[in-house]
Amino acid sequence: MSHKPIDAFVPLPPSLRLTAPPMQRGSMTPSPWRGWRGLLGPRPAPLERAPWMAAATRRRRLLLALVLGSATLATLILDAGSPAGADSGWTALQTGLFALLFAWVAAGCTTAVMGYLSLRRGDRHALSAESVAGRPIDASARTAIVMPICNEDVVTVVAGLRATVESLKHAGAPTGLFDVFLLSDTPDAALREAEVAAWQRLRAELGQDGEPARIFYRWRRRRSGKKAGNVADFCRRWGRSYRYMVVLDADSVMGGEALLAMVRVMEAHPRVGILQTAPRTWGLDSLHARLQQFSGRLTGPLFSAGLRYWQLGESHYWGHNAILRIEPFMRHCALSTLPGRGGLSGTILSHDFVEAALMRRAGYEVWLLPELDGSYEQAPPHLVEELQRDRRWCQGNLQNARLVVEPGLAGVHRAMFVTGAMSYAASPLWLAFVLLGALPWLLPAASPAPLAGPPLAAIALWGTTLAMLFLPRVLAVRLVLLRRQQAGYGGGGRLMLSAVLEALLSALQAPVRMLAHSIFVLGALTGIKLGWQSPAREAQAVGWGEAARQFGLGALLSAGLLAWWLAGQPDDAWRVLPLLLPLVVAVPLTVLTSRRSLGAAWRARGWLLIPEETQAPPVLEAARRHERRPAAVAPLVAPTPAPAGARAPKRRSPGLAIGWPRPALAMAAFSMAIGLSMLPRPVAQGGLSASDLAAIRIVMLASSPSASPQVIEPAPLRLKRVSIGRREPARRGPTSI
Repeated sequence: MSHKPIDAFVPLPPSLRLTAPPMQRGSMTPSPWRGWRGLLGPRPAPLERAPWMAAATRRRRLLLALVLGSATLATLILDAGSPAGADSGWTALQTGLFALLFAWVAAGCTTAVMGYLSLRRGDRHALSAESVAGRPIDASARTAIVMPICNEDVVTVVAGLRATVESLKHAGAPTGLFDVFLLSDTPDAALREAEVAAWQRLRAELGQDGEPARIFYRWRRRRSGKKAGNVADFCRRWGRSYRYMVVLDADSVMGGEALLAMVRVMEAHPRVGILQTAPRTWGLDSLHARLQQFSGRLTGPLFSAGLRYWQLGESHYWGHNAILRIEPFMRHCALSTLPGRGGLSGTILSHDFVEAALMRRAGYEVWLLPELDGSYEQAPPHLVEELQRDRRWCQGNLQNARLVVEPGLAGVHRAMFVTGAMSYAASPLWLAFVLLGALPWLLPAASPAPLAGPPLAAIALWGTTLAMLFLPRVLAVRLVLLRRQQAGYGGGGRLMLSAVLEALLSALQAPVRMLAHSIFVLGALTGIKLGWQSPAREAQAVGWGEAARQFGLGALLSAGLLAWWLAGQPDDAWRVLPLLLPLVVAVPLTVLTSRRSLGAAWRARGWLLIPEETQAPPVLEAARRHERRPAAVAPLVAPTPAPAGARAPKRRSPGLAIGWPRPALAMAAFSMAIGLSMLPRPVAQGGLSASDLAAIRIVMLASSPSASPQVIEPAPLRLKRVSIGRREPARRGPTSI
């Protein structure tokens, strides 16, 4: 397929030939990472003490005390319940893992509790959009709204962008204050034609007095640096023309009032470099997406407010639905590649956390604004798409752990790098913890002696773990009821039922995520190519064959292990069912939760409802209305035909690293599982046995941040689809304009 200049796609009137405003070039030069060598060089000057920093120090000490205290108490209970005569080496390893993972779970639960208290009582140290409401905005505070895209669904992109621009107009945004940039990295020429056609129509229809709207399009010839490189390219070309930059994802929708409020906060606080909103998920009808939407809408505010409580002016940046001060961003936040070879080197993938750390190192503040309404995005339609995204996030977060020793970074941002890596490294640690519980059945010499007396330790650990699992959800429901917002969730009864259903289904998905994240960590650390291909994005539902290729082997092995356990003592099977049963049913669970029909049926019954469905904001209603207008983004000309005689590219079946499609390997695994099921299993002995620990650790897994990404990153999940009416994969190879 040949490639044409942008203005050659269709005949354009003179008013539409301007694809971008005049450039004002500026530099954005990255500095090399110093690593361990930075510890030996001169130290940067300490950051200026802001009024909130003393409160932040006290709060972080409180967090540390609560987490360490909880982990210590739980570990003492575990030690008190350990059978006498247990092997010291295995016991020490198991106790160490338990203490680390319990602290990880306690940190998430404590964050939710403090978020609940801050939402109930307020936080005098936090920034507030209400304090600057109605302030006039100076004309010099020009703001660019930038949306980087690459192989995205054109309908979704244009619908959300159009709704955002219209909402700005309805909110009374001053003329000339906002410019919009669609920054494309799309390599496929046919899809790029659809982007340009949609941009042209959008610009013409939103224009006034014969002048097109100030919506611009840019396609990069060299797609270096991925999304961060695309944003940096914009900054170098046009950054000097603007004071602020609002970064959106392809599925982002923002209300005009929210955008104006963000600019007002930045104007009122000149030391704020990044202001991050907490986007709410909306829009998709699959059961998996509805689970994510409900969980993020119900418990997300608690975790967002809790993160702000600990972090204050040294917060997260999630890379989208946020406003940045461009001048310090260009001067201090350019990203160099990580030296070395392997999966933890090269282009920084999770660039947003690093940019927040660099902005704070330069003396600017990074704030989270969770109460601000009007910030939205979509959730992954199914578990396969979620794990596809998680693989990149896993590698990016493990990369960031290399930057912990960089000089001048704030301590809390160093901690973010560690917790970001831990959010994925926790999965193989959970897996190791579970496997340690199987040693008494695999290695008779490691089987502990019985413990006399009632299993009080098991009861205490069960109670503590269940409290950590349900407390955030209970507090979230209580907050909704206290604010009298239950009507947005279908009423109080449906709200509580939906919370229970969400908890049960999240517990079913937790072991699948654990196994997948463990494989991702292994691949990132070893450099093994796992062969993960994106699923066909035209179809939202996952087929049975695709699910079997991805999760079938794990299901067969889990079925064999469960049969082995049942052969030994059926009455004791409840202890391992929370781990093995979700893996056994992973294939039908993935298929069913990807179905729109099932999600629509639950919605019709009032289950998993969110306020954005029962009382949709105008900007979301507009986005839905525009998405139902396929003619609005139809290509203005037919795509350039392929050369005569050219063969259509073969379509590969999508596959994940979780399952191997080789029949011989699957049959071998199934035979091994059947053989294991015929072996006798030792009967569990009294006291706090390994089976007690196995069940307890699975419940901990369901309540851990590793099992629920929104605990650590309450901004929910990103959807990336391709659907332009053609079933043709993206082409590879050099492109040029």
